[in-house]
Amino acid sequence: MNKAIYTNDVPPDRLELLAELSSRDAVKVMVIGGLDTGKSTLVTFLANELMNLGKSVAVVDSDVGQKGVLPPATISLALPEENFSTLSELSGVAHYFIGTVSPSQFIGEMAVGVKRLVEMAEKSADVVLIDTTGFVTGPGFEMKRLKAELVRPDLIVFLERNGELGPLARALSPYGDVVRLGVSENARSVSREERREIRFEKWRTYFLNSSLVEFDISEVAITGTSLFHGRPLDEREKTLLSRAFRWLVLAGWENDGRYTVVKADEESFPRGYRSIHAIDFEKLNNLLVGLIDENGLCLGLGILKWINFSAGTLQVLTPLERGSLSFVREIRFGRMRVLETGEELGLLRRDEL
Repeated sequence: MNKAIYTNDVPPDRLELLAELSSRDAVKVMVIGGLDTGKSTLVTFLANELMNLGKSVAVVDSDVGQKGVLPPATISLALPEENFSTLSELSGVAHYFIGTVSPSQFIGEMAVGVKRLVEMAEKSADVVLIDTTGFVTGPGFEMKRLKAELVRPDLIVFLERNGELGPLARALSPYGDVVRLGVSENARSVSREERREIRFEKWRTYFLNSSLVEFDISEVAITGTSLFHGRPLDEREKTLLSRAFRWLVLAGWENDGRYTVVKADEESFPRGYRSIHAIDFEKLNNLLVGLIDENGLCLGLGILKWINFSAGTLQVLTPLERGSLSFVREIRFGRMRVLETGEELGLLRRDEL
């Protein structure tokens, strides 16, 4: 199931844009629009037609909520060599881990990820096409501004219905030439349930044929969480905290007077504490994690299945092959829980881990 299918039946303004891009030797294009405005369709059309004209093309897929290039919850770089009908047909050559399909609390990571992959793309292609999320208001407005400021695209293409992106276009105009296009009458609205079903299939496809891998915490960096940072609490300290808050404290660390504990509630009642970051153990179960190489790029995704705090090991389900696993230098915690069958169990706030 895919949202965007390649078509030659496009409005005339797309052909004018194509002619402009084909006349340039090298160009970076960022495509911006709200939900269901045809961003991926436009990127697909431009990529195919430019390749037909002899241009080399790179696609940076940063629409983490409705990802075309697998895996989900990442920003991906693809270098197509032949025509394709949808971004889902492309294979990524590099990925940057975001760790969620709802990036409102991760606008910094989104901007940095796009910047890094665009820099890689410029070394390999005449034209770099950047697909973005439909998140254009509130934090989404600022996320687009940060991306444009870092990337400095030659053209920023806005897809809009009634001029609704005028304020965003003005905010981004210092960072690239603005082109404003109308939404095609062929653009199809996709319901929230359809989006969920599309993601379900992509998760299921990605984690097909995965296996369980054990990582030694002493051999990889653990990031994206306060777990494992600081001095481990001894048994006496864990017992005192358990008695004080009626928790089962499974593990804990102290860092400059602040405590991080992993706990399960023995009783449910209001608790007040300021210097303790309490993490519910159940929120770590089936947590999405990124397996990161020495360059900070994402080799692949994993699902956290178990933490053995006493042994200092993590068990992660991942489709990564053994050869790639040897390059993992960091395990970065995401902010969503998902099953290998494709079911999404829920999103977490940034401060929960």
